[in-house]
Amino acid sequence: MFRKENLIQLALDECHEMLELDWQMFQASVESLRRSDSNQVTIDIRDMDKRVNKYERDVRRKVITHLSVTGDDVSAGLVVVSVVVDIERIGDYTKNIHELAEKHPDRLGGGSLEPRLSSVEKRTGDLFQRTAKAFLDGNEDEARKVMSEYKDELSSDCESIIMDIVSGKVTDLSPGNAAAVALYARYLKRIGSHLRTIVTSVVNPFPRIGYKEKPL
Repeated sequence: MFRKENLIQLALDECHEMLELDWQMFQASVESLRRSDSNQVTIDIRDMDKRVNKYERDVRRKVITHLSVTGDDVSAGLVVVSVVVDIERIGDYTKNIHELAEKHPDRLGGGSLEPRLSSVEKRTGDLFQRTAKAFLDGNEDEARKVMSEYKDELSSDCESIIMDIVSGKVTDLSPGNAAAVALYARYLKRIGSHLRTIVTSVVNPFPRIGYKEKPL
């Protein structure tokens, strides 16, 4: 339903550009927090976040203009307006990771949680790329895989890390590092959640975006 060369298609193209900006922000923020002893990044995270926000407003304008003028592609317009919110929120959470890196004195290590934290981090990056491609291609099979992997694996693993810290099971991290690891795991979980919502739009009609696919 996104094939027509109209404002809806242009809005969808901008969604793809927003996801690319989010991906660049994510990579730079994680690098700053986890693999650098300084909080310097090679890109302007805040400026890119502003660009994402501007794209969101432009997508909304394009959709409402198209619907007002033509009345066509109502379902497609609703999908785009819904998805763009999740893309913008991913930008916010990547900015949160960058802000965490700015406040943390050096690279953030996970102590005894490091293997689990590294795994969650890697899988979030993997889901990020796969979500963008599935959304761009309209690949329903890949979208279903992403949905399943977030719900069954990434979400629960992030929550497990947070709960182990909160319950006092983790004793080898300083209070500051423990708080930073918990926040980081939470941000990764929320990024994964918004990625999952985006790919639900590939397999679900508008009313079920953000929910599991309903069996036929």
